[in-house]
Amino acid sequence: MKSARTKACEIPLKVKQKVHERDGGVSILSGRQGDPCIHYIPRSLGGLGIEQNIVTLTPEEHQMYDNGSAPDRNIRKEMRAKIKVYLDRCYPGYRDYDRIFHR
Repeated sequence: MKSARTKACEIPLKVKQKVHERDGGVSILSGRQGDPCIHYIPRSLGGLGIEQNIVTLTPEEHQMYDNGSAPDRNIRKEMRAKIKVYLDRCYPGYRDYDRIFHR
């Protein structure tokens, strides 16, 4: 049986569809074809699987963002800042606190 946190952090198909529509099926960073399955606040930190926390990135961008595999660690910080600006523009007033699972 899955925990409440695990369930809350998963991305339901409906959310993926909404994010795909919102982002036009392309990466919000590069404009190239991408997948709507990237948590702005990572699951490991309790990031929820809600449209206000999910964005579309390319597989390469996802790798750099999620796994910190960017050759320059500043790239990940820059990506995070750009994603935050994008989400804040899409959801004005939505707080990062509300993107995280709380008991």
